[in-house]
Amino acid sequence: MAADLTSADFSVVPTLEGLPASVLDWLLAHGERREFAPNETVVEPGMPAELMLVLLQGSLQFYVARNGQPEPAFRLDTGQISGVLPYSRMQTIKARGVAVGQVVVYTLHRDLFPELEQVSPELVQRLVALMSDRARLEARGQERDDKLRALGKLSAGLAHELNNPAAAIVRAAEALNQHLRASPTLMRDLLQHCPDPAALDRLTALALAPAADGPPLSGLARADREDELLSWLEDEQVPDPYALVEGLLNAGLTATQLTDAVSGLPTAARPAALAWLEAKLASLRLVHDVQEAGGRISTLVHNVKTYSHMDRAADFAPLDVHAGLNSTVNMLGFALREKNIRLVRDYAPGLPPVRGQVSSLNQVWTNLLDNAICALPPGGEIALRTLLEGDFVRVFVIDNGPGIPAEILPRVLEPFFTTKPAGEGSGLGLDIALRTVESHGGKLEVRSEPGHTEFCVWLPA
Repeated sequence: MAADLTSADFSVVPTLEGLPASVLDWLLAHGERREFAPNETVVEPGMPAELMLVLLQGSLQFYVARNGQPEPAFRLDTGQISGVLPYSRMQTIKARGVAVGQVVVYTLHRDLFPELEQVSPELVQRLVALMSDRARLEARGQERDDKLRALGKLSAGLAHELNNPAAAIVRAAEALNQHLRASPTLMRDLLQHCPDPAALDRLTALALAPAADGPPLSGLARADREDELLSWLEDEQVPDPYALVEGLLNAGLTATQLTDAVSGLPTAARPAALAWLEAKLASLRLVHDVQEAGGRISTLVHNVKTYSHMDRAADFAPLDVHAGLNSTVNMLGFALREKNIRLVRDYAPGLPPVRGQVSSLNQVWTNLLDNAICALPPGGEIALRTLLEGDFVRVFVIDNGPGIPAEILPRVLEPFFTTKPAGEGSGLGLDIALRTVESHGGKLEVRSEPGHTEFCVWLPA
């Protein structure tokens, strides 16, 4: 019998309520009572999972390691049961359990479970139900953590995507402010020479003319054009030609065009006219930059709405698979560029819609693409391919990474199976994808060899 332990001690354990006295006597005879001081470690990660733990007094706080740091995982209070339970496949302890206050624990070795089943099938049934509830709760928590981790990645990428156009708007606004403040002075310097109105018309027409279309200049051609403009500006006695040459060059203006524009102006007015022209062209270019950056932000917001399905109900509805794939790619754009990954879209034309929940399917595309990105070295390639086969739309996510080893390939769709370091993956990403696809009446397949890993989603058309 466990030392200093009586059947009355089991009264705090709801799972043991109502059991015959013979069952409690068997537990007392075959188990062991253990005491732990406050902050004493009860179990360590890596220990063999051999004991069922019944907490008779105090609490146990369990911690798991994430990114090398201990994080609280769950707490066991008086009357609760943990550790290994009948029919559990757990082989090693995964969390560190620390006593909170003075702790008293009843333990039963797993080798005695077959005998316990003969003594009390009812208790074993209760313990199995307890294990199922625990597994369900753990799966929900891991699934929530997995989604939060994916959301964190998307948020970080989106922050980078938004930062670039936002910073461009700030820079352009500051420069535009400087140009607008200088504009009255430049106009005053020009008008004090009383230029002819017709000459002013030619100058303002050049300021408002659209930039010349055509391929960008090569480095050598641009250098030659810059030298030509510098020489021309020096001939026109412009005090600081280097301050104007880049703006005029970016506007695509040539020395011939500028000669025509200032030909009707007095020689003394030309430096002021050219300074005003460059400032006006620079201001228009900055306005264009602001418009372009603002448009980029609007596109990103639209991508977020499309990806998250913010503007539609969560019911099943006809969906365009290509739209979902594209919005997911846009959300993961930063991660793709960060590793210089080439993306190839091979979409079947005229693909019929599928019926589903767009936010759920976008989670599938996110998990599959994120796995491919993580598996690839810098400079790798991902192919997105779609085709119609019979009554099914097939969606392929293919990468040219190292492949999945043959010995673990059959397990990659299992819940909680992961090859990532501790704290970096829950092993639920592919399980979530599998369950989502199956809930849409489809299936998820995987095959892999070095240089070619292929996930294929089948969805009813």
